[in-house]
Amino acid sequence: MRKIIKIVLWVLLALAAIFAFNVWRNWDTIQRVMLGGLKVYETTPPTLPAQINRPAILVFSKTNGFRHEEAIPAGNTLFAKLAKDNGWGYFQTENGATFSPAILARFDAVIFNNTSGDVFTPEQRAAFKAFVEGGGGYVGIHAAGDNSHEAWEWYVDNVIGTHFIGHPMDPQFQKATMRIEDRDHPATRNLPATVERTDEWYSFDKSPRRRGITVLATLDEKTYVQKGPFGQELAMGSDHPIVWSRCVGKGRMLYSAGGHTASSFSESEFSGMLTGGVRWALKLEGEGCSPNVAQNTAAESGKP
Repeated sequence: MRKIIKIVLWVLLALAAIFAFNVWRNWDTIQRVMLGGLKVYETTPPTLPAQINRPAILVFSKTNGFRHEEAIPAGNTLFAKLAKDNGWGYFQTENGATFSPAILARFDAVIFNNTSGDVFTPEQRAAFKAFVEGGGGYVGIHAAGDNSHEAWEWYVDNVIGTHFIGHPMDPQFQKATMRIEDRDHPATRNLPATVERTDEWYSFDKSPRRRGITVLATLDEKTYVQKGPFGQELAMGSDHPIVWSRCVGKGRMLYSAGGHTASSFSESEFSGMLTGGVRWALKLEGEGCSPNVAQNTAAESGKP
């Protein structure tokens, strides 16, 4: 018996050593992808080009939370091409110090490309808030609306408008049917009535429709399984928004909960939706909307 116990202990020790070695060897990847890296808050902005065409988009993909290693560069490539094809100004960064009043004044819309975590200092938060409420556009993709932003009440309540609760894990990526609700919005007017695509599907605590938000597309929950880790129930019922828009002050905001995979950005329907969404946020197409910043304690108290 002692011999068996000794063998088992040696096996466990060997497995622990192998595990520790692999963690050490892959620590950079684990830190960036699983842990989101160290919490870094930049105070020195990057050097921008002397001339930036207008309208101009600022693509921001900083992660102080989970990092979508493949989706982020794919999204950056799509937006760079979109800007080039339309003659727009374009700048991509992961430097939070870019969010100052002087620098943001050079742009007409900001795109959060899978941005995650608490990425801004209080001053940078205030600059972004003033930019959007003053008329700047915003497009958020996937992780830009997850629960890593919960510490920023104004952003969650007044930009996203609902709270992320999870996504399926068994399987994580599933084919599901999107139902296009708004056939007039520039983001969705060229899409068919339904779109089938594979993604990591987010669920939220309630439909943002209740906050005066315009829902552009919902998920048909009959077409995929809404179970999270350990059987977590993620079903939202018949009203499961996946793309929506709103006005925040004078600014236009659009959010897509899809966009986890790199392949998403090469799909004609998904990339076309983002293209129309960016054009709407830039006020190049579509009608505006009445300012409907939600009235809540955080907003009224002036918290950035």
